[in-house]
Amino acid sequence: MEAQVTAATPLPWSPAPDASDVVKGIHAMLHPRNIVLVGATDKPGNYAERIWNNLIKYRFAGSLFPINAKRETIWGVTCYKDFSSLPETPDHVLVLVPARFAVQVIRDAAAAGARSATIVTSGFSELQDEESQKLAGELQQAIRETGLAVTGPNCLGNLSAGEKLFTNIDDRVVTMDQGAVAIAGQSGAIVMAIRQALEDRGVGVGYMVTTGNEAGLETPDLMRYFAEDPSIRVIVVYLEGVRNTRAFRDACKAARAASKPVIALKLGASEGGRAAAMAHTGALAGSIETFDAVATREGVIRVRGLDELIETTECFVHSTVPKGNRLAAVTLSGGKRGLLIDAFHAAGVDFAPLSPHVSGELAKMLGPGSIVGNPLDAGFAAVVDPSVYMRSIKLMIDDPDIDIVIIDAELPKAPHELRERNLRIVNEMASRAAKPVIYISAMSIGFTEFTKTLRKSLPHIAVMQGLDRAVTAIKSLLDYAKLAKEVPDVVASSKPAARSVLEKTLKAATGAALDEVASKKLLKAYGIPISKEGIAQTPAEAVKIAKQIGFPVVAKVVSAEILHKSDIGGVVLNLNSATEVKQAFNDITARVKKLKGKPRLDGILIAQQVKADLELVVGASLDAEMGPVVLFGTGGIDIELMKDVALAGAPLDAAEARQLIGRTKAGIKMRGYRGKPKLDEASAMKALVGLSNLIADAGDRIASIDVNPFLINTSTGVAVDALIVLNNAAARRAAGH
Repeated sequence: MEAQVTAATPLPWSPAPDASDVVKGIHAMLHPRNIVLVGATDKPGNYAERIWNNLIKYRFAGSLFPINAKRETIWGVTCYKDFSSLPETPDHVLVLVPARFAVQVIRDAAAAGARSATIVTSGFSELQDEESQKLAGELQQAIRETGLAVTGPNCLGNLSAGEKLFTNIDDRVVTMDQGAVAIAGQSGAIVMAIRQALEDRGVGVGYMVTTGNEAGLETPDLMRYFAEDPSIRVIVVYLEGVRNTRAFRDACKAARAASKPVIALKLGASEGGRAAAMAHTGALAGSIETFDAVATREGVIRVRGLDELIETTECFVHSTVPKGNRLAAVTLSGGKRGLLIDAFHAAGVDFAPLSPHVSGELAKMLGPGSIVGNPLDAGFAAVVDPSVYMRSIKLMIDDPDIDIVIIDAELPKAPHELRERNLRIVNEMASRAAKPVIYISAMSIGFTEFTKTLRKSLPHIAVMQGLDRAVTAIKSLLDYAKLAKEVPDVVASSKPAARSVLEKTLKAATGAALDEVASKKLLKAYGIPISKEGIAQTPAEAVKIAKQIGFPVVAKVVSAEILHKSDIGGVVLNLNSATEVKQAFNDITARVKKLKGKPRLDGILIAQQVKADLELVVGASLDAEMGPVVLFGTGGIDIELMKDVALAGAPLDAAEARQLIGRTKAGIKMRGYRGKPKLDEASAMKALVGLSNLIADAGDRIASIDVNPFLINTSTGVAVDALIVLNNAAARRAAGH
């Protein structure tokens, strides 16, 4: 007989009728009528047995059916030979057979009426041999053709607390509470560790999904589902990579629209390809930086490690979104007060003066000669009158001029009547306050079973450990509060004429990059001002161009095979006469002839020498994961040394371009630093918008665009050098070659 035959508990919500098939499929997977274990075996320690034991232990509400053609009974219940012999139509299928049989199991499950599956089996794309790669392709095809909602392969199962569903191998204790956190990620071990750490902190996890190789459902699919589930407040994801940028951004937008923060732990920057390394922009825009540039705009909070993830999740689960950044804190220690001030200042957040009302009331409580500050050190006064501590906290929670109240204290490890009473009073006050109330322990303190139970009884306050991690999490909360709830799509604003020049240029290109002349022609088509210039084939022609432009001029080598001209002496500045122009022409030509590989020389560019108050770099790059991004910052020969750059997703509009500029030291200088005149910021904004349109219009055919330097003064900004590196394979495909 089957283990249980009761129907699943009616669900408090279900996807809207017009929800996507993916969302409906995930709902079926996390709220199934029954679960079928294909490949059931009672070999001690086997994954199948561990999962079965968890389903029994946590009393999954639906039916459970093991399948193994060689067994009649297993684990004390009936074992079925195949799907057709089951007493019910299969719903969710756990695939535990060897990889070579898994594809057929998926097809058979779908044919029998199953709606979803989890493939625990490994041996697919995570292996590099030909047979495993072939199986991975066949599995993806089977999933597409059947339409099943599938997690895995090579995953460790899922948790749906409301259904008491735990199709996971973890044998640690799980509290089956429908918590406000949902977790998804490719690494089963990491996702399971996150769940355990949150549970140890008293933070409930409603869903946990391990996605493995993501042959079917991907992490963004789960994010979309969690965004729609009203029981979830915070979405936590572990990302090894972003495969589908559009799907990821759409999922982030859905979460942001639902006021649900996405807290992401993302693996580090991958090595850039050869093409990206050709340009400064490619070298400066690693995958982590580009991930931040795109994902932060959509409301993603990226954390740097697991400890930071736990603190940030704790902060968001138990905090309302603050109305502003006016922080107030109460401590009982002068030393702790100093630590709070230093830690928040380092994060760019300072404690503002308290309002006159609060300051006056505190002065009355603390007595003559007392020092009223923010953070407030109530230690000495509390020795004389212990009620001062709680009255101070109440004043700050009630004050409409304070947005976040921070209390320096940790939870007790054992019963403590006074501290427990104070915590419950503050929790009650916080339940009525439209602001976060956050307890911070300066150091990490271990939670005892008493502490965990106490913590669960205090749902309206955040309890954070480790001052630096807590400050980082609170800063993330403040940043999230500033984001727009709706994130509109910015579309390219380029004109048809510009796109026509782009297509002609890419069709005519043959090398790995465009030379400076071709690069600048394309930039000009996209509205980016360039210097007056002309290309010369002889010294006499160089002199003629120089006289037409007007001295001083610059001479530069033109060759698509020489990407960094200064490195080989291919740039000569401050040419003030015909004689100097001739000499520069001959010197550059001679240097090129001596180079190894005999690069092709297309001529010598004679260009206007622009007077600049500041050298900038503007650029764009196509990130393998996050798509097109633009870059702005301090340019010139020290660009890699300074690394004063900021990035944003492309395309962008003028407002976003201005925000991007403002995130750099170069932007501060442009706006009139220390009494110096303001520079022509509008020209830099125009260049950024134009570049963002160009990289967006190019699709995957341009790898990077490097405009360094972009010279700017009080009246204009001009691109005096440019390098466009091509993604040749994509360009050839587009041209039909």
